[in-house]
Amino acid sequence: MRANEEAAAALQEYAELFALSGGDAFRVRSYQKAAKAIAGFPEDISEVDVRGVPGVGEAIAKKMEEFLQRGSFRQLDDLRGRVPEGVRRLTRVPTLGPKTAIMLFEDYGIDSTVALGEAITSGRLDGVKGLGPKTLANLLKGIEQLEQAGRRVHIGVAMSLAEQVIGSLKAERIAYAGSLRRMKDTIGDIDILAVAPESVMADFRAQPYVADVIAAGDKKTSIRTTSGVQVDLRLIPAGSWGAAMQYFTGSKEHNVAIREMAVKKGWKLSEYGLFEGERVIAAESEEDIYEALGMQFVPPPMREDGGEIKAALRGELPVLVELADLKGDLHTHTDLTDGIASLEDMVAAGHARGYAYYAVTDHAPDLAMQRMTLDKALEQRGRVAELQKKYPTMRILHGSELNIGPDGSVDWPGEVLREFDVCVASVHSHFGMSRDEMTRRFIAACDNPYVDIIGHPTTRKIGKRPSVDADWDAVFRAAARTGTAMEIDSYPDRSDLPADLVRLAKHHGVKFSIDSDSHAIPHLANQRFGVGIAQRAWLTGDDVINTWPLDRLLTFLGR
Repeated sequence: MRANEEAAAALQEYAELFALSGGDAFRVRSYQKAAKAIAGFPEDISEVDVRGVPGVGEAIAKKMEEFLQRGSFRQLDDLRGRVPEGVRRLTRVPTLGPKTAIMLFEDYGIDSTVALGEAITSGRLDGVKGLGPKTLANLLKGIEQLEQAGRRVHIGVAMSLAEQVIGSLKAERIAYAGSLRRMKDTIGDIDILAVAPESVMADFRAQPYVADVIAAGDKKTSIRTTSGVQVDLRLIPAGSWGAAMQYFTGSKEHNVAIREMAVKKGWKLSEYGLFEGERVIAAESEEDIYEALGMQFVPPPMREDGGEIKAALRGELPVLVELADLKGDLHTHTDLTDGIASLEDMVAAGHARGYAYYAVTDHAPDLAMQRMTLDKALEQRGRVAELQKKYPTMRILHGSELNIGPDGSVDWPGEVLREFDVCVASVHSHFGMSRDEMTRRFIAACDNPYVDIIGHPTTRKIGKRPSVDADWDAVFRAAARTGTAMEIDSYPDRSDLPADLVRLAKHHGVKFSIDSDSHAIPHLANQRFGVGIAQRAWLTGDDVINTWPLDRLLTFLGR
């Protein structure tokens, strides 16, 4: 983990503890914004002056300098001592705020998620002011989600760690496998395979990211990192590389089906190769193994025993969308609202990625904390027009991320919306509406002729907030009918839509936009995670509107 991410995590923790101790809400937001800015800053703050990070003033800079020196800072240590650990544990439950956590701790002695769950199920909290039946049901869901998330991390954390491990070791060949290679949105542990001398195991155990050595051997070593994630390193014979990658990538269900196919032919498939008796049929390459079994190569994200084997045997696997197919990004932010980089810097970064088009979609005014106004939006539009002259090969689209209100309405009237190049509409509030109410809300947004894309549709934040409840079949039918795209938000703690709903939406004829939802320049690279979701859902380039040429995209947008 980079110094930026560690420092940002400490500052975010400080913001949470400050809020729990009754601190001023404005200062809480300033700490949270600074934490986000530090995490997204492209340079390593251990090597540059942290005062150069947008939103970091002198007081926060001093805290960060102390953190870089000793791994904490005085004010954080003080609050850790003042705020009971039981209260801190409770606030990790999605939808449970600091005031409620303090009340539960002080009035009922509830100091853990287990105690909270027992209090709810026993009826002990029935009738407590502010904790109605619906709230208690949501808290139970939040506890379940937290317990599941506690055993897994989102793909952004796992990918960063896997790449750190791979970059720290010298090997002839080295790669990650497992659920990370299948691009699942959450990862339990990380599997690394390597062709390397046995001495690499000692190098692995000596790395600074190692907190504990779980098991050490000549061929396999398991460690727990400082961030709590288990990483398994396996040494593989060079001649068995393909078989090992196939075996350890999984999924278990996919591998069972593949092995059964081999057995029916009188063969044996293992991590060492595909064999007929002692004869090696295929081992060095995955492609050779699938070909020997009479099927197309199955891309790792599809290996879930969800029909891919039958399709591969018939030669009917789709040509999946690839990261290189994306011609632009249709959902990004700047420091005009909650981003940390300027319009000019974000556009320059998009151009550097070779995009044919790039949309700026800052928040609309109904998300009041962002303080957007029509005058600010129009002023930004003028700056976009000036920037367009500087980047003639990349179309800069001036857009807006609208807020879908409880009744499905959005921020501005039609005469304002029609002047934007693209409108993303998202739910940012009232997450607890009933299934019927939420369904009507989404359908009303799809029916708005100026809404082009529904942003991060389920609104989930992995480990923090569950998905909203809606009749997704009905929502997707409305989206297909109105020509409204569904977003695959690539921000790793969202990963929204998830792959199962993407497949359902595709079944209904919906098109998609794979976007970064960037709030900082490094976030632009997150589109690779959205592509992984799309591949798990079997999407082709034609399914994704931001793989299309500009003219076709503008026709879809009605511009």
